Amino acid sequence: QVQLVESGGGSVQPGDSLRLSCAGPGISAKVYGVGWFRQAPGKERLGVSCLNSASGLTFYADSVKGRFTISRDNAKNTVYLQMNSLKAEDTAVYYCAVVPCDPQGMGVSRDWGQGTQVTVSS
Repeated sequence: QVQLVESGGGSVQPGDSLRLSCAGPGISAKVYGVGWFRQAPGKERLGVSCLNSASGLTFYADSVKGRFTISRDNAKNTVYLQMNSLKAEDTAVYYCAVVPCDPQGMGVSRDWGQGTQVTVSS
């Protein structure tokens, strides 16, 4: 069981940016990758983006392509999700998890942290 900790959420206006962080011991050394998911009120949890730890390849959901960027800092054992041009529909609790990842998609996890709330509203 790998416990990751999310942070960096907040309340912003449409068009603003936020950077989420996902930290955990040895996060960069995992066999699979690290993925970001989000869950809006009353909706299922969906994959947003992931980064394959071995290849560095990434995946983005169509809804965030061109606006979100996933990256990592191995020295800090942290994976980031830079979110630009935020929209009201990006409002959700964001979670990160160790999951299989390739450019075609991302797997799911059974282990979830507390998540971090992102609210986009004018």
